[in-house]
Parts: sequence; structure tokens; C-alpha cells
Amino acid sequence: MGRIVRVISKDASVVCSAIDGKDIVSRIEEIHKTSAVVTAALGRLAMGTSLMGFGLKGKDDSITVKMDGDGPTGALICVSDSMGNVKAYVQNPVVELPLNDKGKLDVRGAVGSNGTLSVVKDMGLKEPYCGQVPIVSGEIAEDITNYLAVSEQVPIVCALGVLVNPDLTVNCAGGFLIQLLPFAPESAIDQIEKNINGMESVTKLICGGMTTEAIAMKALEGLEPNVLDDFEVNYRCDCSRERVENALISLGRAELEDLSKDGGTDVECHFCDKKYHFTPEEILGLIKE
Repeated sequence: MGRIVRVISKDASVVCSAIDGKDIVSRIEEIHKTSAVVTAALGRLAMGTSLMGFGLKGKDDSITVKMDGDGPTGALICVSDSMGNVKAYVQNPVVELPLNDKGKLDVRGAVGSNGTLSVVKDMGLKEPYCGQVPIVSGEIAEDITNYLAVSEQVPIVCALGVLVNPDLTVNCAGGFLIQLLPFAPESAIDQIEKNINGMESVTKLICGGMTTEAIAMKALEGLEPNVLDDFEVNYRCDCSRERVENALISLGRAELEDLSKDGGTDVECHFCDKKYHFTPEEILGLIKE
């Protein structure tokens, strides 16, 4: 299972949420059979979306983040509920690229540095909140930082990392998101900058044995941080037969009649490995008079 630990400074002006996402990213690789660079890209986006979703207030609120760049992965889509449970989908799960100039997986090359990052927040209102910004990096964390700064006017620091083994399994995965509230003093901002500049990469910290809590506390070092809460998070798809039935109904009578003539149909969820089979009789039963 994954975990999100949220830590707050003594004056409550800075909050850091840190995630251990190894199990989540491992599930992504298992479901989508992703190549190493796609595991890294989709894993980063899933953890970033989870951290953003964890901040939603309503129990039934959700957030969808889509990166649609000009790279070979095509679109990457992640959805999180308000507890940080997340599901993910990628258009092209297998992409093979040379390592980048730093000898690491070329996430930027896979995602692309041109395109858009879109966010849809469903908070139970008549219309969901929608925001969109151009991709500025393709490295995921930088793009999430830019989106929150530009579209939501929220100053944050975001770091995300995934280390993939040679056999394509996930060695470690994690990240953190630091949010500065409007009343954060200049001294707190300076301290955060000092902390971040002195920290190793997220994957190095995790592989070195640091816990999620320790990473969050280190990010807020000097601000007398305390743990605010600690939650389990998972890869979780909320698909169901009822939802698939509603999707089929939306196709209309003619399309349903055509499907019933083909001996039934199988519908596979894009986010998980579940398949739903409908017999011709069941399909005809969905036709509304």
C-alpha cells in the first residue's frame, strides 16, 4: 500500500504532503504493461494527481489531470479521489527511447515538451472546475508546479520520482508537494528554498531508506514542523457493471441493436484490467423505450 503523510509548519503557513507511491506505480506497470520510461512518466503523474486530490475537501470530490503532449506516449490521464486514491491510463504504454543526457529515463522526450496540461475538478457543483496551461517541461513535476502557480495562483514546490529496475519492476517511487499559504512569511520561503536546494532527489532519499514522514519533515526543516495526518493510498478504479451499462445506454438504440447481433460484447475498463461481458439479451434489455 502507498502512504501520504502531511506535515505542517508551527505557524501553519506551510504544508508539505509526501507520498510513497511504489505500490501505486507497480500496479500501473502491472495493468498497462508499460515500458520503463512510460512507467516513470505515468507514475509521476499519478503521484502528482494523488497529492493534488488529497487536498480536496469534499468526500465525493475528484480531480482529473491530463497531459497531452507531442511525445510518443500520447495522452496520459490520471484521476484521484479526495483521499488520494488514484487510477491512470496512457494512450501508448510502450515507448523505447535512449537515456537522456543525464543518463536517466527520458520522460520529457516520451511526454513531449509541447502540448497542454488540463485539470478538471469535480466538486459536486453544477459545472466542474476546468483549467488548462501549456506544457512547460514534460518532466511532470515542473508542469504541475506551473499549473498551480498560473491557473490557481497557488505557490508550491513539487518533486516526483520513479526508479525502474532493469526487469521493468518498480524499485521505488515517491514525491512531495509543498504549499505556501498566502500569509507565509518571507523567512519561511527562504527556508524552503534552502531546504530544497540541499535535498537529494526523491528517489535517492527513498532508496537511501528515508520514510515518507522523514522526507516531509526534512522539506520543512527549520520551520518546527509537525505531522498533521497520515493516510493509506492505493491504485483504485471505481468502474462497475452499472457504470458500463450507463455508458452502453448512452450509445442509443441503433448502436445497441447492432451490438446485440454480434453475439454480445466485451467492454474493458481503460484504467484497470476488468472486462465486462454482455450477452445479446442483456444488451437488448438496456434499450430504453
